[in-house]
Amino acid sequence: MPESITIIDNRTNESVEIPIVQGGVAASQWSALLGNIWFLDPSFNTTAATTSAISEVDGENGILRYRGYPIEQLAEHSTYLEVAYLLLRGELPSANEYETWVHDITHHTFIHERFRKRFMESFLHDAHPMGMFVSTIAALSTFYPEAKDIEDPDNRMHQIVRLIAKVPTVAAAGARFNSGLPFVYPDNNLDFTTNFLSMMFKIAEPTYECHPILSRALDLLLITHAEHGQNCSTSAARVVGSALTNPYSVIAAAACALYGPRHGGANQAVVEMLHHIGGYENIDPFIKEVKSGKTRLMGFGHRVYKNYDPRAKIIKKTAHEVFEVTGSNPLLDIALKLEEVALDDNYFAERRLYPNVDFYSGLIYQSMGFPPDMFTVLFAIARTAGWLAHWVELLEQGSRIARPRQVYTGSATRDYVPIANR
Repeated sequence: MPESITIIDNRTNESVEIPIVQGGVAASQWSALLGNIWFLDPSFNTTAATTSAISEVDGENGILRYRGYPIEQLAEHSTYLEVAYLLLRGELPSANEYETWVHDITHHTFIHERFRKRFMESFLHDAHPMGMFVSTIAALSTFYPEAKDIEDPDNRMHQIVRLIAKVPTVAAAGARFNSGLPFVYPDNNLDFTTNFLSMMFKIAEPTYECHPILSRALDLLLITHAEHGQNCSTSAARVVGSALTNPYSVIAAAACALYGPRHGGANQAVVEMLHHIGGYENIDPFIKEVKSGKTRLMGFGHRVYKNYDPRAKIIKKTAHEVFEVTGSNPLLDIALKLEEVALDDNYFAERRLYPNVDFYSGLIYQSMGFPPDMFTVLFAIARTAGWLAHWVELLEQGSRIARPRQVYTGSATRDYVPIANR
């Protein structure tokens, strides 16, 4: 017998049976019975705005899968560019498909010289790298006016390749400008993550050389941040994309959402918290302050996960590997002890507060030399593949323009009073 829900309108005694499909019910069938009554769901916490085949997030059981593949397997065996292909195409590439994909992205990493000099170098010297990133990605649409033709699948894919390729270049250019360092051109002989590290940190050496553990660590961080369902920035991408705007504006809009500290700034907040704690002797007093509501334990808990974030386990292991190369970081020791103390405390267990993806990622970025202002930009580089996958899926679904309803709570009808009589 198919699963369904029957609701009764007590005003009219009419009833309607609504089928449950894949764990959801169609709101349109409810409104057909209820008439002009809307579901009030601030922050859309209990509302599914779309169907999606891109990623599955099971917060109760701590599960994340991209296109059905567990994040643990992708982190162990895959690369960021292969994961990007999977998210966008729906399947892992063959050897030939992957070679072509990597070649195309590698040879689209340059940004127009005039655009970089005239536009990017017009920012103030202390402009935030994320503000520069958002503005620059949006401005790229003016260099590629053909991107407006979103009905052409081949053209869409061409813009996708451009975006994934150029996003690291834009990010690194902003960071170098912010630091007062000269721009470093992309090197097509390097792989995706090493090329980005070269653009970030190369000084005067003929060829940038990077320890493979560091390059792989960054690739793994990009994989674990590439996609995560209908979060704030992804939902922003889909809402803006539903107006049929170009993909550069879609990615810029998503990045604007990520710019907010509630979304993209958590790992920076973790590093600041660990600096504030300062040593083992301050962990217990800090935990007491958290439990009394005087401060927050950053990097613990998640809007979706009510179990250990699977990405946090992967990144925690990576942190140890990175610090074997870069040298020990006392903040890691504090983080490990803080995690141990918190997980042994019933206060956090009862509230199902576990480490999330941000708890260790900031420490890795810091140890690799990234300034805190770049942490959210790194997040945006990774998530670009996920945002674009949702943009493509939205277009293929033929979705209507987003137009949420509202419950009006303002004044009733009233007459205008001339200004002299107010």
